[in-house]
Amino acid sequence: MAKPSPSHARNPRIIELGVQIRKARLELGWSQEKLAAEAGLDRSYMGGIERGEHNLALINLFKISDALGLSASQLFAEAKL
Repeated sequence: MAKPSPSHARNPRIIELGVQIRKARLELGWSQEKLAAEAGLDRSYMGGIERGEHNLALINLFKISDALGLSASQLFAEAKL
């Protein structure tokens, strides 16, 4: 299980991106487990992303956005980043 990033956890921008990922996931009616499986990521890591605990790697952002059927730029726009 990935540990929260001590220097970036709870950063307002990372939190807001996680909020938008959660929102998109819930709009699809998916569990964290389903999104994690579709993105090829661990479920506990996905939970940490949604809580703003991880400094998300760009490749993982692409995996998540692809799984959600969105572009990374759409997630950033929704998060007002």
